[in-house]
Amino acid sequence: MTLTVLTLAVVLALVLLSQTDAAKDYASALAKSILFYDAQRSGKLPGSNPIHWRGDSALNDCVVGGWYDAGDHVKFGLPASAATTVLLWSLNRFRDGYQKAGQLNQMYDSVKWGLEYFLNSWDPVHLEFVAQIGDGNLDHGYWGRPEDMTMDRPCLKINTTSPGSDIAAGTAAALAAGAIAYKTKGDDDYSKTLLTAAESLYAFAKNYRGIFNGSNCCYTSDDDRDEMCEASIWLYRATQNAQYLADARSFVDLTLAWDLSWSSKKPSCQLYLYEETQSDQYKVAIQNFFNNWLPGGTVSYTPCGLAWRSKWGSNREAANVAFLALAAAESGVDSDRLRKWAVEQINFILGDNNHDGGCFSYQIGYGTKYPTHPHHRGASCPDKPAPCGWDNFRATTPSPQVLVGAIVGGPEVDDSYEDKRDDYVLNEVALDYNAGFQGALAGIVHLQDKNILPTTNNKCPCAS
Repeated sequence: MTLTVLTLAVVLALVLLSQTDAAKDYASALAKSILFYDAQRSGKLPGSNPIHWRGDSALNDCVVGGWYDAGDHVKFGLPASAATTVLLWSLNRFRDGYQKAGQLNQMYDSVKWGLEYFLNSWDPVHLEFVAQIGDGNLDHGYWGRPEDMTMDRPCLKINTTSPGSDIAAGTAAALAAGAIAYKTKGDDDYSKTLLTAAESLYAFAKNYRGIFNGSNCCYTSDDDRDEMCEASIWLYRATQNAQYLADARSFVDLTLAWDLSWSSKKPSCQLYLYEETQSDQYKVAIQNFFNNWLPGGTVSYTPCGLAWRSKWGSNREAANVAFLALAAAESGVDSDRLRKWAVEQINFILGDNNHDGGCFSYQIGYGTKYPTHPHHRGASCPDKPAPCGWDNFRATTPSPQVLVGAIVGGPEVDDSYEDKRDDYVLNEVALDYNAGFQGALAGIVHLQDKNILPTTNNKCPCAS
């Protein structure tokens, strides 16, 4: 082989590396994300619990179970329902991706933990729903294991005189999406249980409108129409009752959405309604959203190509829209363009960036370089019987426990990032941070399975 030919071969190999998923194990990242949700479990843990440093906790809560929101130990209704809906949406849309990754059973086990908590939180006889357990201000005064908590954990409910239709409808959406997932699984009885709860909870939300205002510190919503739209469309999908579709049409907002998040499901509803009606008005709305997010729109980009919408949870923002893009592509919305962009966003998070010399994964436990100081109490604590407290928060050493699968907040707009436990903006982890990311991973594995994974061109490809 001549030197010229050899040089060309090397160049070609480098180009191919930059344009493919050669160094990305999306199925492994998907499995790790599910483990993060296992680490967030509250209540009596099963014998199959895979997180050795987690044990039973909050057994005296008014509703036992569910997931802790983030690095803290409050169970907030709005982000939990939003994350669960996205997770179930991904299961319904990309079930084959979970199956191909060998994670289908694990995914059903994971989401059932959240669904069971929602079922137990709803009292359809007295029209009461537990919207939150724990007080953010009290909770944030504690640093330690969830198993060792002693602070007051108030039970905050919504009812006919203290409404919270944002949380009630958001939860109804999750339950309805769950009903579809379990019907597909062949568990008709559980599917019917979920659907019955979803319908009664949605009716409650529709009859008693009002925003939940009891969270004190966190997750304040300013509208419930997006959750009402989301709930009604999932109920339509589960029942084919035309009234639910009519409701969704009445609730949808076709103006330009800022993002897809725990507080805004506006772009989701635009896509849902396009999928169900094939009406151009909904297609135009969702296309406008993506045009605003992709290069050339108003969303900023880091030097290595992350779509950077917000300093708080920059990875989360990009991953959520990446999942939405993959879902839209399945419905024929700018399929090639959106798939390429979405995979590039996930590639950035998994290592196609220049932090720490490159190949730095913002998912903990993926690859060889990843955050070791997440803002997460339990992970910062050593094995029992060693004590855990604020000294562990302030420690500069890596967390004793590896919070496998968690996505940390992410970089600044200039791609700078510091792995510091006390920086909860860049190093927070949360239920909603992983949901869209996990859904996107399932979508990418689906593309791999169908042999239609797009050619990508990340700006800072991992060369290892």
